[in-house]
Amino acid sequence: MFEKIGPIPSPEYFKEQYPATPAIREVKAQRDQVLRNILTGRDDRFLLVIGPCSADNADAVCEYVQRLAKVQEAVRERIFIVPRIYTNKPRTNGRGYKGLLHQPDPEGAPDISRGIIATRKLHLRAIQESHLTAADEMLYPENAVFLNDLLSYHSVGARSVENQQHRLAASGLDAPVGMKNPTGGDLTIMFNSIVAAQASHTFLFRQDEVRTGGNPLAHAILRGSVNHHGESMPNYHYEFLMQALEMYRQWGLQNPALLVDLNHANSNKQFAEQPRIAREILYSRNYNSDLKQIIKGFMIESYLEEGAQSVSGHVYGKSITDPCLGWADSERLIHQLAEAL
Repeated sequence: MFEKIGPIPSPEYFKEQYPATPAIREVKAQRDQVLRNILTGRDDRFLLVIGPCSADNADAVCEYVQRLAKVQEAVRERIFIVPRIYTNKPRTNGRGYKGLLHQPDPEGAPDISRGIIATRKLHLRAIQESHLTAADEMLYPENAVFLNDLLSYHSVGARSVENQQHRLAASGLDAPVGMKNPTGGDLTIMFNSIVAAQASHTFLFRQDEVRTGGNPLAHAILRGSVNHHGESMPNYHYEFLMQALEMYRQWGLQNPALLVDLNHANSNKQFAEQPRIAREILYSRNYNSDLKQIIKGFMIESYLEEGAQSVSGHVYGKSITDPCLGWADSERLIHQLAEAL
């Protein structure tokens, strides 16, 4: 049984009520072009998608993004930073905080309409204050159109990458979409999702029959996996990077590009391992010129304060979902990466 709570206004309504200004549209267009150039090989800067596991507090997120903007200026010749402002959060068993869009108050009841407003306000504020456009997770495909005029990057998570609607919706987005390998680790599933996202499709989307043109910037993200014993199995080691490279060659996809998620199953959620993992991948990348061409960047979970706390915790700038690297270590890591690239 479905209990109808009420209608949700259209994406156009929210965009009219909380619009992107001409200045924001210009910032996004410029950054979108840089991202396009990085993923197509025209720009050799390294991509960092970095930020909190979940964007639960607007003030803390915007302070974090402003700090990123200062670091971006210092490393602009070698690194291009896209803040993680993830407002949709997957829950393995359906319980827990599902993100700002679902719960604008992490301790309150779900309120989708208020959540959409909160997410637009957050992204608008972050761009205005930092001139950095962000990444968000496409947890619910139909929600992507509420933010597609503000986002420069979308990701499809390990639990969603097999879903047909995610793949088809990704084919209609005008921004890069990173497809993570599934929790079981089968890279074939991830590559099938890229094939689907890069192709044109006709399908049902938000009560309409739509046709998409395909997304040539859909690409792979390695995030580790979990075996049948529930143990984390990393896939950032050299042999896994080579496997992804070889699959790109065999599958003949457009714009072969690979990002590596340094946390999740790659670190066994040991957030402090992310700098060590980054160093190993850079070593592999520098050792093999073909890997250097295909490995375009990292995903890093990072916030103002290291670790995590409960939803009811009151430490400003500390994650209420997965534990994150703290600011001091994050800033140090970014500068170290810039020196090593």
